[in-house]
Amino acid sequence: MAQGQTSESVTPARLVIHNIGLLLSGDIGNPILDADTVVAVNGKIAAVGKAKDLDTASASIRIDAKGTTLAPGLIDSHVHPVAGDWTPRQNQIGWIDSYLHGGVATMISAGEVHTPGRPKDVVGLKAMAIFAQRAFSAFRPGGVRIHAGAPVIEHGMVEEDFKDLAAAGVTMLGEVGLGSVKDGATARQMVAWARKYGIQSTIHTGGPSIPGSSLIDKDIVLAADADVIGHINGGHTALPDDQIVALCEKSPRALEIVHNGNEKAALLTLRTAKELKHLDRLILGTDSPAGSGVQPLGILRMISMLSSLADVRAEVAVCFATGNTARIRNLDCGLIEPGRAATFVMIDKAQHSPGKTVLESIQRGDLPGIGMVIIDGMVSAPRSRNTPPATTVPEVVEP
Repeated sequence: MAQGQTSESVTPARLVIHNIGLLLSGDIGNPILDADTVVAVNGKIAAVGKAKDLDTASASIRIDAKGTTLAPGLIDSHVHPVAGDWTPRQNQIGWIDSYLHGGVATMISAGEVHTPGRPKDVVGLKAMAIFAQRAFSAFRPGGVRIHAGAPVIEHGMVEEDFKDLAAAGVTMLGEVGLGSVKDGATARQMVAWARKYGIQSTIHTGGPSIPGSSLIDKDIVLAADADVIGHINGGHTALPDDQIVALCEKSPRALEIVHNGNEKAALLTLRTAKELKHLDRLILGTDSPAGSGVQPLGILRMISMLSSLADVRAEVAVCFATGNTARIRNLDCGLIEPGRAATFVMIDKAQHSPGKTVLESIQRGDLPGIGMVIIDGMVSAPRSRNTPPATTVPEVVEP
């Protein structure tokens, strides 16, 4: 703010996106909106509807969607960040920025477990979690919001530790089972303490993924009662089919499917949830960086795979990576409705896809092309460098 200005004299940042061909809401109960225009003020959605019914004047940024599709920015529900935009898992720099070009605008840490020399004593793990929460709150590669600071619980923690973590701003636990706590009874007590202080929990599901982890079967998962059944399709090794079905049937918690898991188990989970009429419990993550690498298009690939192989409408599959995750993770993004973050991905069918529309192309298993990513009302990325080229791309025009 310039010297002498008051907050009342600052002109609000006003984004207008018009000429939207298809608007995907992220809401699994109403995935397509009858609207062609979105107005946002100071990074929040102010209005959604038809251009003729909205005040679209005085825009500071105006985008002509050119008939392309607007959806909420994608959410990766399961990542393992460490330090800035570098991962020691693959010694790769710039991985988060690459995910931005895959439409991912928000990431949820399942624990900063790849940190070299990760402390496992109670004082150390709490300090590391608070540091990660602070660091990633301030550091946003390309604008991507990373919800980090997810401590891996260890034996010796008491209720006061969870109270301290919550007071410091920590809002989630790392995967239960990646530390020394691997039995259902102890995990359940610590998960309950975390929940008491507003900290959400995720549990590792399936076979070991890193040194120190171990098999977490359905009995441990049910006993622990964590808020999210992490990578129910394995990360990488999945549980037997009957155990996956039992988790879908016996637990009311979120069912997280990940890219770095077992594809057959992913499809089983989706089909079971569909039969149970619990598609609102499905959320998507990549579980990366991992031994299989970094996957900038991992969430898009999951959407296309699940839609094409499990007979789920493309607009519904998009909800798994947007509105479902937003509601389960208590985020202000992921849904196109007033008051939510103005965070969007603008897509179109890839050039030469045999699908006639973007939804049909996804339903056939093709990836869409990304024409633009907008985070908090600002353009964060133009046409993606990672997706196949979109047939049509939106354009920033004169306000």
